[in-house]
Amino acid sequence: MPDTHNPLQSARYVPRVIALVVCLLLFPNIARGEARKKGIENLRITGKAFASVAKEVSPAVVFIQVEKKVERQAPMGFFPPFGRGPGDDFFEHFFGRPYPGNPPHGLQKAPRKKQRVVGQGSGFIISTDGYILTNNHVVENATKVTVKLEDGREFTAKTVGTDPHSDVAVIKVDARGLPVLPLGDSDKLEVGEWVIAVGNPFGLSHTITAGIVSAKGRSSIGIADYENFIQTDAAINPGNSGGPLVNLEGKAVGMNTAIFSRSGGYMGIGFAIPINMVKTIKNQLIKNGCVIRGYLGVVIQNLTPDLAKSFGIKEKKGILVSQVTKDSPAYKAGIKQGDIIVSFDGQPVEKIEPFRNRVALTPPGTKKKLTVLREGKHKTLTVTIGRLPDSTPSATVSSTIEEKLGITVRNLTQEPAERFGLKEEQGVVVVQVSPGSDADLKGIRPGVLIQEINRKKIHDVKEFQRAIEKTGDHGTILMLIKEGSYSRFVTLRMD
Repeated sequence: MPDTHNPLQSARYVPRVIALVVCLLLFPNIARGEARKKGIENLRITGKAFASVAKEVSPAVVFIQVEKKVERQAPMGFFPPFGRGPGDDFFEHFFGRPYPGNPPHGLQKAPRKKQRVVGQGSGFIISTDGYILTNNHVVENATKVTVKLEDGREFTAKTVGTDPHSDVAVIKVDARGLPVLPLGDSDKLEVGEWVIAVGNPFGLSHTITAGIVSAKGRSSIGIADYENFIQTDAAINPGNSGGPLVNLEGKAVGMNTAIFSRSGGYMGIGFAIPINMVKTIKNQLIKNGCVIRGYLGVVIQNLTPDLAKSFGIKEKKGILVSQVTKDSPAYKAGIKQGDIIVSFDGQPVEKIEPFRNRVALTPPGTKKKLTVLREGKHKTLTVTIGRLPDSTPSATVSSTIEEKLGITVRNLTQEPAERFGLKEEQGVVVVQVSPGSDADLKGIRPGVLIQEINRKKIHDVKEFQRAIEKTGDHGTILMLIKEGSYSRFVTLRMD
């Protein structure tokens, strides 16, 4: 065949080939450059999102400073305080045990003195008229609570109610038009979701840290009696307690409560109370001053593989009833020892802690369906939730009043009534007396029943507190008290 190849025609494509090769060589750099630009832009957008949330929520986050008075043992002569704690005296230090009966002359225990201690924490405003959420351990036993806002305003707060069992507290300041942090839905929170912790770590006001939700439903940690914590790696440090854990929508999904640490500082694991649990508790604290919990009346344990095998259960789900309290709601509903509880109110039951929390947060008197597995068959029972015995309203007097009177009182519930032999009586019972106080000098002791204040009968702690508040800060209070079978009047100074 004749050679039809034309070199001139081939030459026309050389520049195109060269251009193509050059493009191929340069393409990786161009791609990397574009990827870098997109990555930086995404980071910039994420940063702007965090900044926006921080700007939105910070005005509603407060710095809380508390003052407490702690009793310390005064030194004896030239002997300094020694040993195991501030209560140790000279005799205990050298002999390792308290002296039986009254100590000999010269070894009397020195008077206990009260020392002022200052602490701090965080909180967040949930209403324009001044209700604030924080941790119980932040404000517990405080004689003074001061709240500072981001804009510099400062208020003295009063404690509305505390719940040591969940570590939630509500305080209030006298103000209007305050910024509010909206409350989200912690049930919708997902593991891996971005969250932001806001608070005052180490007193550094309005600090923002970001991280993700590491886990949900953490329990058996030993922080509180009722646990269902959100675990996060957002940095939480001392002083963050009571502050909010917020999502990228700017809503509180948790209350920062504790950290896991071997050093006392941040180690990547923090815990927050789910806001849905906080909502239920704060409503009761605002309404009642305490939390009234539901009660079933059973002793339960997790269903281990060995237990499941022993009971002939293939599916290892549910919790085992090991004991039923006589005349309890569970007893009346027909729950029996050896039953496997598999559902409560239509929701599956798999572990003790979530089940216990759900029962506790159910209002007493509510009827619930409970399904048990008994001898291989499912049985649905209707149980009327009772009231947990130790959750009867027993709000205490404000710490300021206790400080001035030198006594701590409680409502006359079943437990103190039986302990002090005060059945079928009315009033409030003294459970603690400060050494050296006017009440102590007047002979008031734990177990004394206070029946009247200024010639008016009282029935509970709230009436007691209102009567005391009417007296003023430096007045004299006339009390009718009963000890044993005898009643007498006594006057106490408010100082």
